[in-house]
Amino acid sequence: MNNLLNYIAGTWQEPSNGLWLDNPEPATGEIFSRIPDSGEQDIQMAVESAKKAFPIWSGMSVEERSRIMLNIAQGMKDAFDALAEAESKDQGKPLSLSRVMDIPRAIQNIEFFATEIIHFASESHGGKGVVNYTVHAPIGIVGCISPWNLPLYLFTWKIAPALATGNCVIAKPSELTPFTATLFAEICMKAGLPDGVLNIVHGSGLQAGSAIVAHPEITAISFTGGTVTGRHIASIAAPMFKKLSLELGGKNPSIIFADCDFEETVTQAVRSAFTNQGEICLCGSRILIEESLYEKFRDAFIEKVQQLKVGDPFEAGTNIGALVSKAHMEKVMSYIELAQEEGGTILCGGKIVSPEGRCKNGWFIEPTVIEGLNNSCRTNQEEIFGPVVTLQSFSNEEEALLLANGTRYGLAANVWTQHLGRAHRMANALEFGIVWVNCWLLRDLRTPFGGMKDSGVGREGGFEVLRFFTETKNVCVKF
Repeated sequence: MNNLLNYIAGTWQEPSNGLWLDNPEPATGEIFSRIPDSGEQDIQMAVESAKKAFPIWSGMSVEERSRIMLNIAQGMKDAFDALAEAESKDQGKPLSLSRVMDIPRAIQNIEFFATEIIHFASESHGGKGVVNYTVHAPIGIVGCISPWNLPLYLFTWKIAPALATGNCVIAKPSELTPFTATLFAEICMKAGLPDGVLNIVHGSGLQAGSAIVAHPEITAISFTGGTVTGRHIASIAAPMFKKLSLELGGKNPSIIFADCDFEETVTQAVRSAFTNQGEICLCGSRILIEESLYEKFRDAFIEKVQQLKVGDPFEAGTNIGALVSKAHMEKVMSYIELAQEEGGTILCGGKIVSPEGRCKNGWFIEPTVIEGLNNSCRTNQEEIFGPVVTLQSFSNEEEALLLANGTRYGLAANVWTQHLGRAHRMANALEFGIVWVNCWLLRDLRTPFGGMKDSGVGREGGFEVLRFFTETKNVCVKF
């Protein structure tokens, strides 16, 4: 059994307290590695390391930082197969998905911010005998806490802009999916990243995560995860006047009008519902269908869902892999039971799957479709984060908007219509940080990313995140 170690000051280190956490493979339920159960002392070591590295890293030219980050991206390309296999083993997702989504996007994150930082310009405003100009300086030491659903994808989404802007990073990957962060550290060592610029500390949110959030010398926190945890982080960090970026939960609607491109819409609705076992904050878990199209769409949708193959993530043709943990599988199953108690009808799925062979003890659930629930029930209000979707009908645009906006979440929505005016009206009225029209999960990294209401605070991506990871100073000179 492998022991994954903390990466602090450019070296591998065991936990100071001698405590470890087991790391099982979701597809088999078998423990294949252990990670440090780090605490305050490990975080303090990481902070001391970052303090020493900060003058070196922030003092480099933008071009030099960019060059080192591009070296990291090349190292990721060289290790592509190993990263993809590690991601699927650690998280449970199909290997095919790791190859086409997770690892390519993680590489793109590093490349994008390595080059965008070169174009991050300051403003100047001239006047009569006066000039004002703006300077963006790195904050110092920042904390990046990433989730388990897209481990390397979202890990790099956070640390890339933090590094590009000259900060040093204390990063905590999810304790459920630590593997690729460790491989990433190895790549950074070979790419020439100075010791202490990036420190990766493993452990639970309760111990290591809390120590990062509460540390007085960590001046900004970037977190992706659940809304409850985000609220707790804010309660600690806000009174300390730390900068906060919180990307939290979602209960996203797919809004389908009768004039949609039917075949394309059905295909993409299935994709948006069940990609990564539904364990993506952007998945469309509430499918809202215009009344005149409801039965036709429902039947075609179920037919496609029943064709999805659940099984071994490393087996060709698998569409739905394992859920990330036994506890999460039990949580998702509890919502399926709740939906029935609330009066819902299961149209397909709803059961635990035990694949033959090595995955017989893994954590698998059939893709599940439910109808007959009102919008106010818990099943339609609470984030399930699994392969479970509900179907509802609406009669007009106004009702569609009431249903879509009728939750405390506001992360993402997708609208399917061929009517240009309707598309713009819906996009304008939807209370979501991201609205896709006739598509899903098309991402341009230059655009701002984030949610409204309980789905988060702040925006990631583009120049927005570069501003987050810097302090803006205005200089006024009279001449």
